[in-house]
Amino acid sequence: MARGKDKLRRFAENLTFRCMVQPEFEEVFRTDFRLKGRWREDFFGNPNPVVLELGCGRGEYTVSLAERYPDKNFIGVDIKGARMWRGAKTATEQEMRNAGFLRTRIEFIDSCFAPGEVDEIWITFPDPQLRKGRVKKRLTAPEFLTRYARFLRPGGPIHLKSDCRHLHDYTRTVAEGNALPIEACNTDIYGTGFADDLLSIKTTYEKRFLAQGVPITYIRFSLDGHTEFAPVEFAPDELLQR
Repeated sequence: MARGKDKLRRFAENLTFRCMVQPEFEEVFRTDFRLKGRWREDFFGNPNPVVLELGCGRGEYTVSLAERYPDKNFIGVDIKGARMWRGAKTATEQEMRNAGFLRTRIEFIDSCFAPGEVDEIWITFPDPQLRKGRVKKRLTAPEFLTRYARFLRPGGPIHLKSDCRHLHDYTRTVAEGNALPIEACNTDIYGTGFADDLLSIKTTYEKRFLAQGVPITYIRFSLDGHTEFAPVEFAPDELLQR
């Protein structure tokens, strides 16, 4: 019961955060959200680049990126408001003007941003969707890349940081199968010394994985002007191991 009350308290507090945007279903379903094409002017009040973190969870990466790069605007996107509360509260308490949070389903993300409005995308520790038949739900599946192509600037990088080697390999295969430029690729960023200051930002989940001895993978690629992406042959879901 206490946990349920805490969730309700967080939902209520989310409504008071200027940095938290929570569109209603009808504001994003098959229609353009009011901030589409207006995030810099109407939300951040500056002309700086816009960077998304998709599936931001508690917003730890969004907040850490905003702290490191005050000359960029960062938006964490997720549907779970009780988790996002943590990042929004931190950004509010620290009076961060370059960190925002958008509570919506990522399936509706192209309703929220205009062509070329987003400069960069981070996907950090997403659900790898390993269950049979869930491949289209992976945030680096062709269906999602098609959405991103509608608003990501030409040449804008997509970063995937994950504990799941299968998702990493799948994403690399999608990129290679669609002739997308892969700018960086590593299957153990800490074990190989690949992690720089940016990649060394650790979320709660990442710390948990590292404590279990799980290698952290990273891949960065761009869409290279493509607007449609073909599916690729890959290991059947029923054979997967995380």
